[in-house]
Amino acid sequence: MFVMANLLIALAQVLDYILWAYWWILLGRVVISWVSADPDNPIVRFLYMATEPVLARVRRMLPVYAGGFDLSPVVVWIAVIFCSVFWFSHSMIWHIRLGS
Repeated sequence: MFVMANLLIALAQVLDYILWAYWWILLGRVVISWVSADPDNPIVRFLYMATEPVLARVRRMLPVYAGGFDLSPVVVWIAVIFCSVFWFSHSMIWHIRLGS
């Protein structure tokens, strides 16, 4: 059971790193949307390709309030932080249960 608990912690940390990287990619997307960035730039294209599938799904579910501001990045940020905290805390609980 000790090996299983350590494997679970390792998977939780990898998922946490992936979510943290996505958080930074999303922040880059928000900053790019505030400035007039060149859409042919490879970094800009990467940011749009990495975030648009998730943001488009959230936009379809959100009603348009707040004077037309796009609140989908805020919703995705909250979801990423929630998933990161929830997954890591649950994996720690399972680590304690399986490790003992």
